[in-house]
Amino acid sequence: MPKFTLAIHGGAGTIVKEDMTPELEEAYQQGLQEAMYAGYAVLEKGGSAINAIKATIVTLEDNMLFNAGRGAVFTKRGVQEMDAAIMNGKTLEAGAVTGVRNVRNPIELATEVMLNSNHVFLSGKGANDFAIKQGIKLEPDEYFFSQFRYDQWKAIRDSDTYSLDHTHQRLEELMRDKKFGTVGAVALDQNGNIAAATSTGGMTNKKYGRIGDSPVIGAGTYANNKTCGISCTGHGEMFIRAVAAYDVSCLMEYKGLSLQQAMEVVVHEKLMAIGGEGGMIGVDKEGNAALVFNSQGMYRGFKDSDGGEVIALYK
Repeated sequence: MPKFTLAIHGGAGTIVKEDMTPELEEAYQQGLQEAMYAGYAVLEKGGSAINAIKATIVTLEDNMLFNAGRGAVFTKRGVQEMDAAIMNGKTLEAGAVTGVRNVRNPIELATEVMLNSNHVFLSGKGANDFAIKQGIKLEPDEYFFSQFRYDQWKAIRDSDTYSLDHTHQRLEELMRDKKFGTVGAVALDQNGNIAAATSTGGMTNKKYGRIGDSPVIGAGTYANNKTCGISCTGHGEMFIRAVAAYDVSCLMEYKGLSLQQAMEVVVHEKLMAIGGEGGMIGVDKEGNAALVFNSQGMYRGFKDSDGGEVIALYK
């Protein structure tokens, strides 16, 4: 049987053991494992990489611990605006949405954009109108509300400060309810097809309809059967400037680097040269997984058909 693999992340940043309670650590590990098993079960039954990563991301979006879907951060206006993207490595088809509101699972909307819209990227009200047309499940504002996220926003809403979902000035204080993290998944299925997806609530107190790297194809999300699938997490502006996800694929395709080597060049050299903090997960066409980051930690994991399995939080 051909090898199949799934890798996931739940955000990167200042993630250190001293700031974790045993209960919280267990909750994160459990959340990651649950999502990973949901996606892996699809692959195991011979399902597609697209369906596997979608199952993974939906599980993470429904989990209040992560900054995607339910529990997404507040913008300057005090609302949740969510982004998501998905890409099929076999066809290079992709779907992405940005600034969507009240959509329970933005990754499902991104998938509908890819399959049924004749477009790649929809934003704001147009994306929401399309969600209604496609019968995507919507939820009231209360569904997305998290007290911790609200308190986090309230502390900085009257300033021009914004906050990444994974790096904080007063970590001790903010870690009480601990919800960080853009989420992502990449997979290789039994048919040799690769897919990648990313979903996020963006930055706390973000202004002017800011868009990060997550929904930008080639920056935060990319998949190509010739090379790899990549999902990124971190300081989105830098990942966009570095075209980070696509750069890994390029280094593999044109320079012959391995997945691990290519990801290390992008994360430890190219991103760091412009002050980019964060990380990425990848799976290549042989089913190798790599989890690379330059921050203090990254919620991450992978599982493959050779029996490899990892769930990790810290460096």
